[in-house]
Parts: sequence; structure tokens; C-alpha cells
Amino acid sequence: MRVDWTATALSDLDAIHAFIAADSPHYATAVVDRFTARCTQISAFPYSGEMVPEYQREDIREVLEYSYRMIYLVAQPVTWVLAVVHGAKPLPETPPTP
Repeated sequence: MRVDWTATALSDLDAIHAFIAADSPHYATAVVDRFTARCTQISAFPYSGEMVPEYQREDIREVLEYSYRMIYLVAQPVTWVLAVVHGAKPLPETPPTP
């Protein structure tokens, strides 16, 4: 299954990279690489992530990397990465859309 990133998710990833790069450009790149590598996992096994408790929808899942949650929507034929948020940050009441 193909994995695409929403503009919001790409913006989130850019912001995470910029924040970490202020202290360590090398580590910032490594963190972003871990998120992009997770796309291989969710492409092959889209339901391998946990259901997002805030949304209680079977098609909205998350995988955790470091302190961040990568929220994605399992749809056919594309899985959409909807957002990448810090675990301490609350999610919006309604899920993001592709």
C-alpha cells in the first residue's frame, strides 16, 4: 500500500526537524529518518499501529517514535500520514483529514 504525507504532517515533520536541529543537526536528521522508515512498516502492515484512543476509529492508527506520535489513516489504496505530534500535546477533537 502506498503511504502519502498530508501537508500538515510534512509541516509537523519540518518543525520537529528545525526544533531538534537547533541543538543537533545530525540527531534531527536521524529522527526524521526514523519517521520516514516507519512508512515502510505501515505500508506493509497498515494495521500494525495502535488505534488512536482519542478517536476510537479502526482506520486511524498511530506509531510512536521517541516522544512523538505519528498519526495515520488507513484508506485504500493510500495510507495517509495525518500528523506527527509530541506525545504531551493534545490532539484536536476531530481527526485531521487528508
